[in-house]
Amino acid sequence: MLEITHDPSEYIRGLQQLLVSDKKRIAFLFGAGTSLAKKNSDSITVPTIKKMTKDIEKCLNKTKKYETAIEEVRGEIEGRKESYNVETLLTNIEQKILIIGNGVLNGLAKNDFEKLLTEIKSQVRAVTSVHKQIIKENKLKDLIHVDFAEWIGRANRKYPIEIFTSNYDYLFELGLEEKNIPFYDGFTGSYKPFFNSESVEDMGFIPNQTKLWKIHGSLGWHFDDKTNKVWRRDSDSADILIYPSARKYNESKKQPYAAFLDRLANFLKQSDTILITCGYSFSDEHINERIVTALNTNTSAHVLALFHDVKWKDDKKDGYLLTKNSDLSKLAKANGKLSVFGFRNAIIGGQYGKWKLKRQPDKDDTININFYFDEDAPCDLDDKKGEEKKGDESWTGEGELFLPNFSKFVTFLQSMILDDKFGLEMISDE
Repeated sequence: MLEITHDPSEYIRGLQQLLVSDKKRIAFLFGAGTSLAKKNSDSITVPTIKKMTKDIEKCLNKTKKYETAIEEVRGEIEGRKESYNVETLLTNIEQKILIIGNGVLNGLAKNDFEKLLTEIKSQVRAVTSVHKQIIKENKLKDLIHVDFAEWIGRANRKYPIEIFTSNYDYLFELGLEEKNIPFYDGFTGSYKPFFNSESVEDMGFIPNQTKLWKIHGSLGWHFDDKTNKVWRRDSDSADILIYPSARKYNESKKQPYAAFLDRLANFLKQSDTILITCGYSFSDEHINERIVTALNTNTSAHVLALFHDVKWKDDKKDGYLLTKNSDLSKLAKANGKLSVFGFRNAIIGGQYGKWKLKRQPDKDDTININFYFDEDAPCDLDDKKGEEKKGDESWTGEGELFLPNFSKFVTFLQSMILDDKFGLEMISDE
């Protein structure tokens, strides 16, 4: 049986045409990976979940009884062959609060677990509040989200860009505001902006503005018990967020989260729509369900997942998550309107295959291809410990797609801005 391959030059050329066309409605779904993306070595970003977990654990371990309890909980989680991180830690604690009653578990009573849960959530807010450091140190120029906002501002489109994100942080807001891009986030008002669910339901509301929908909540969102309204102010301990735990699905049914998920589904039900995901791992079933259901009801919608599928072990590449039988592959094989672009492989039209150029590019082609594909990337992770191939090696056409990396994707977007200052030639020189 012939091995299926996908030529990246063909599909990326098609993506470019979609992005410059003013006939398509385009939205993005951004996950945690976009908050980790760096423009350069000076970029300040939200830490990875691994580092976040370590930082939070370090703060909690200052209390001896918490240190002992967390160590035991970690053993329970790893004993079930699960990854230990802040999400599984929160899930474990929430489950114990529900069943503990008047007893004691891991040396803690129910009120101790409740205090521990509150402290972990406080730490999650603290480590995602990187905007404070960015502004204090004047690091906006090093924020890749500013470059993304610049592309939005310079793209000539009939329909506004819609951004859905599961991130709490203010990085997209900082980028849009830095580039003076008007945007609407579902809140109305000045002194005490309140959440306006009707405006989210209305697909034609403020038709020319970029939309920013934060589907898991945001720093600075609060619930007012007196008015039963969600409103926005400076972030503090009363922020309402969907924290990373097994309760995400139930929490997402509440307002304002439900309104944003409805908006995502309704966007995909419109004609000629494309949703591009980046930094999103497809691990949130409540989001996946809405996407798949919407695709099944609309013949002209399409989802393109830029899937950051590199596996790491001891800070080295240890393979790729997008395999023939991975969960996301099964999802994409069952629905031809969902395409998945991994670093090495892709599922397009329900067909799984590796990236491979059909012909060796000439000098002019190489300039363009270098924005999205590395044809010299080693195919074997053990080959010279992952070093780039150079010299007289035979050309294979295989390589690594850049676009699942949010920073590289933004550079790719900017390469399509063809004017004197931000043209293709200048960007390639940088």
